[in-house]
Amino acid sequence: MLGITDLSTYLVGLALIILLPGPNSLYVVSVAARRGPRVAYRAAAGVLCGDTVLMTLSAGGVASLLQTSPVLFAIVKFAGAGYLTWLAVGMLRGAWALWRGRETRKAARSDGASEAPKEAVERPFRRALVVSLLNPKAILFFISFFVQFVDPAYAHPVLSFLTLGAWAQLFSFTYLSVLIFSGTFLAATFRRRKRLTAGLSAGAGAAFLGFAAKLSLASAS
Repeated sequence: MLGITDLSTYLVGLALIILLPGPNSLYVVSVAARRGPRVAYRAAAGVLCGDTVLMTLSAGGVASLLQTSPVLFAIVKFAGAGYLTWLAVGMLRGAWALWRGRETRKAARSDGASEAPKEAVERPFRRALVVSLLNPKAILFFISFFVQFVDPAYAHPVLSFLTLGAWAQLFSFTYLSVLIFSGTFLAATFRRRKRLTAGLSAGAGAAFLGFAAKLSLASAS
């Protein structure tokens, strides 16, 4: 069907891959816990848009360029690691402020006075989009995974890539939706436990530092 050789195997592999934790999903669930589902879906939209761009670039051969150009791969790799580190530092600073009780004083203010400036600074859509785009390994993954299920004899391989990409986006959207509402539930559960929330935020920041280290040590092969 549409040049796809083994759709059932692809869907199983795709589900397993999407379930693996990564910086995108972790950021979305952290936004959901802090800001609620409406804002978290903006971050999810950034993830989906970033993945769409990466899948398009992969189908167009950019992955091959990154794989054959060590300098270009290194530039994108360290840019991505640096951005993840910057996000991690922000999370750790926020956790420290919350632990010291500064956020408690901010919570006494009205929601209308506090939410607008916070949203303007954070911009969850843009952050999630940049995290997705500054990941050269994702480009290489998309082309190496997709190509295994595309029939080389099919006359319109672009349709094959588009179909595989559509399935990937559907799975990703469903998974992010589950994370968003799980994060909202956790936020309601721990709303009064500020120090526990600070600990979870610090854990997320530490995980982002781990993602940054892993990306900085990655190779194109």
